[in-house]
Amino acid sequence: MPIKYLRRAYTGFATRVYDVPPRMLAFLIFIILSLVPFAGFDSGKLNISTILYEANVMAILAVSWDLLVGRTGQISLGHALFFGAGAYGVAILFKYFGWPSLITIPISLVMSVGIALIVGLPCLRIKGPYLALVSMSVPLAIVGFLSLFRDVFGGDVGIPSIIARPGEYSSSGFKIFPTSLVGFSNLPIAQYYLSLSLMAVSAIIIYKIASSKTGVVFVSILDDELASKASGINVTKYKLMAFAISGLFGSLAGCIFVYSQKGAKPVLFDFLPYSILPLIVTILGGMGTIYGPLVGTYIYYALDRYVFTELIPLGGIISLLIFMLIVVIFVIKWPRGIGRAIVEKLADLEEPREIEEIEKKAKKEGSGV
Repeated sequence: MPIKYLRRAYTGFATRVYDVPPRMLAFLIFIILSLVPFAGFDSGKLNISTILYEANVMAILAVSWDLLVGRTGQISLGHALFFGAGAYGVAILFKYFGWPSLITIPISLVMSVGIALIVGLPCLRIKGPYLALVSMSVPLAIVGFLSLFRDVFGGDVGIPSIIARPGEYSSSGFKIFPTSLVGFSNLPIAQYYLSLSLMAVSAIIIYKIASSKTGVVFVSILDDELASKASGINVTKYKLMAFAISGLFGSLAGCIFVYSQKGAKPVLFDFLPYSILPLIVTILGGMGTIYGPLVGTYIYYALDRYVFTELIPLGGIISLLIFMLIVVIFVIKWPRGIGRAIVEKLADLEEPREIEEIEKKAKKEGSGV
């Protein structure tokens, strides 16, 4: 019986991963990222585990943005709203109720979906640059709301009460951060593997959604909304669905990021890092591809933390201008995105095999021939 299941697993892996070069490359990169904490790269000011933790979080945020904008064409410049909502949801539930992350994160995700639907309903009446301006103004309004009720949300200081250390328990007797879930008592490593796992799962789920019938409808709305309506598609329903799914995964990024920051602050709603950065890395990697934002995110963090921080001892504005120049060069060289260019090159190497051939090889290996 175990041989039967192993044979089936081998057949599925060979046909769906090994024989598809882009997927095989993604699998190998995931394995390499899994081994990073034990590779001894962390030294001095460059803590690669911390850098990759932030990159994993930003990758989730960027992929969720790409589903909304790259697949349905709903231009959003306010994705920081979902990021900050997830972070504040976790922080508030912990501070006032003492609940652990296993409870606070799911509840925050549900709340963020509700916020996405509330924001999405009025946004359905506007399009293009007007939608971008309205979506950009919502996080700014939220920051003012947090300042108005500073007794609850902490004002500019925020809610700095999440102290996630191994063995610490909340006032309700719950363990604050479930390091045991990922099998490590070392908190930074546990956070890294949790972010890596959630990044991979989120990317796969969003990719499956984008490749499903629902994803086809999203693309049809992007291509021609009037034709989609004429075909009998409930455009309002699918746009709200895109907002809800995008808000769900965007808030997930905020939920796991807040533990590394030991609290939630209004800076999490900042326009530049959490609304513009997903746009930059998505264009860099390839918009509308789902895998493009992942490639763009890791390229951005490699340039930002290793090139600018170590090799270019200049001011932040100059470093930003240099990065923008590099992005322009990349866009000129690969106008459709680096990730898309890589996948298209690897797709040329694909030589699909017959399933019968793979099963025959598996049977021989199983029988020891």
